[in-house]
Amino acid sequence: MSKRKILVVDDNEDICLTIKQYLELYNYMVEIAHSGTEALKMISGDFDLIILDIMMEGIDGMELCSIIRDRVDCPIIFVSAKTLEEDKVQALSIGGDDYITKPFGLKELKARIDSHLRREERIRSNERYLLSSKNITIDLLANEVFCKGVKLHLTKKEYEIIKLLMLNKNVVFSKEKIFERVWGLDSESQLETVTESIKNIRKKIRALDKETSYIKTLYGLGYKWDVTYEKR
Repeated sequence: MSKRKILVVDDNEDICLTIKQYLELYNYMVEIAHSGTEALKMISGDFDLIILDIMMEGIDGMELCSIIRDRVDCPIIFVSAKTLEEDKVQALSIGGDDYITKPFGLKELKARIDSHLRREERIRSNERYLLSSKNITIDLLANEVFCKGVKLHLTKKEYEIIKLLMLNKNVVFSKEKIFERVWGLDSESQLETVTESIKNIRKKIRALDKETSYIKTLYGLGYKWDVTYEKR
C-alpha cells in the first residue's frame, strides 16, 4: 500500500518539524509549508490530508481553506490557539473537516488523521459500486437504480437491462442478445418481452427526467445506452 501524503501548513517551524517527525514514524509522507502563500504553490490533488494553522501572516488559514476547498477534496484539519466557539464554527463552515486547539497531543492528532483517512477510504470504496450516467445512478451492491436521487421501482429484468446497457455504454445490443444475457437461452419468455421491458424502463425514467433520453433505439440493429438531451 502506498504511503499517505500529508501537507502541514504552519508558520511555527518547530511545530511543523515535530509533526513531520512523529507522523513519519507511522509511515506517512509529510511535506511542510510555513505560510499560506507557500502552501498555495504546493497544493494539488495528490495530498491525502492537510493540517492547517489559522494564524499566519499574509494568507491565513481561513483564507487559504476558502481558496483551495474547491480544488482539493481531501480532509482539512485546522490546528489553532483560537479556542472561541465562533472560530471553530467559521473554520468548519468554510470547508474544514476538523478543529484541534493548541497545544495538542501528537497521539490525538494522529488519531484524528487516521479517523478521517479511514472515512475517506470507506467513501471511495462505496463509490466503486456506484455507476452514474447523467441523472441515473445504479447501486451495484443494493441492485437499485435512482433517477435524480429517487429510487426507480423496476422489475428484476428491467434492472438487469439497465445495468447491461450502462456497463457497456455506446455498445449496441440486439434484441436477441439482450434476451440471451438477461433472460437466458432456456427462458420460455418471448423475444418481444425485451421491447416491452425497455418501453417500461423509459416510461419510469421519463416520469422523473423528461428532458433526457438514455436508451437509444437503432432500428434494425438494437439498443444502446446513449445519453442525449431531448427538447420538449
